[in-house]
Amino acid sequence: MKITIEYESSWRNSFLDGSNNETLPKQGRKFIGSMTSLQKTENFIKREVSLDTVMGILNRLIGDQRKLYQARNEEKHGSYYFKKLEPLITFKDKPTRINDNEVTYIRNMTGSTDQNSFTGIIKVQDPVFLSDYSPEFWGVLALDFNELCQFIVENNKVDKIIPLDPISIISKLEVLDKEKPIINEGMANQALQVLNQHFPDANYLSNKGDIFPIMFYCSSLYLQLERLKDRFDNIDTAKTKSGSISGISKRGFTKKDFMNRFTTGDKKKIWGNPYIRKERVKGVGEIAYFMTKASGQLEIEIDIDRDKAKEIKSMIEYAGVSSFYLGKKGLAYVSDIETKPSKAD
Repeated sequence: MKITIEYESSWRNSFLDGSNNETLPKQGRKFIGSMTSLQKTENFIKREVSLDTVMGILNRLIGDQRKLYQARNEEKHGSYYFKKLEPLITFKDKPTRINDNEVTYIRNMTGSTDQNSFTGIIKVQDPVFLSDYSPEFWGVLALDFNELCQFIVENNKVDKIIPLDPISIISKLEVLDKEKPIINEGMANQALQVLNQHFPDANYLSNKGDIFPIMFYCSSLYLQLERLKDRFDNIDTAKTKSGSISGISKRGFTKKDFMNRFTTGDKKKIWGNPYIRKERVKGVGEIAYFMTKASGQLEIEIDIDRDKAKEIKSMIEYAGVSSFYLGKKGLAYVSDIETKPSKAD
């Protein structure tokens, strides 16, 4: 028996973790197609037509709408029509057109928020910007890296100033975040030792052993809080209820969390994003990988006698499935069914 299926724009990537062959978690399978998740190689998942794909199609065609793992689990979900036939099934996937350069925009239904956006009116009348300690506290961000290291090691008073409003502060942090790693030597190494004593859980070094400047700046804000509390009584207004600085950790910052304290609106929801993974290859430059969509033909052969083939053909006709997905998305339909034996009489 031979079943021929025509398909168009079949998606050959997956943006959910886990497997269709497992019980669905209570919270559903995790969405890993966001721009942040796709920065990790393992989250850019490629898919090909497999036996599971074929069995899912065959079960769908005869009217069995259970998940494949449910259909196969006879003890729990009842009889499985293809139990003895699976070893007799072979298939050939014949894509005639593959498109891997098209940008596909996918919806993110998990309610994630944009790390770099905020909503509402900006509130500048906050004690963290208006208090007597504010110039010295935020002035840490106005220091160049050498001055910052001296401040960390020698406990110098900070005389430099920076505009005291949320936009200016977050803009300065974004500029500092782009500074290149610094060699771990001299005054920088001395400053590293001081920070390690105060914040032993933080790791300030890259894989090459260099120092990330932004981590020094963020940790120095916490260090400055400790030093200023002996001179100012209202230093706690710089902290959240948990004792941290809003949106700033000792290793970095998150724009949405920082601005959340100083805006009237909620965090900006992400409703979707283009499915793109980018990576930089040495000697080549930046390479972008997109969703792969394939169009072509799938041939399924079942090594059975004609009577059994006619039975399956009748079941397919009675179920009346006109079109369906092949894998993830796309459009597929049965174009031909041959009931004559394909391998043996």
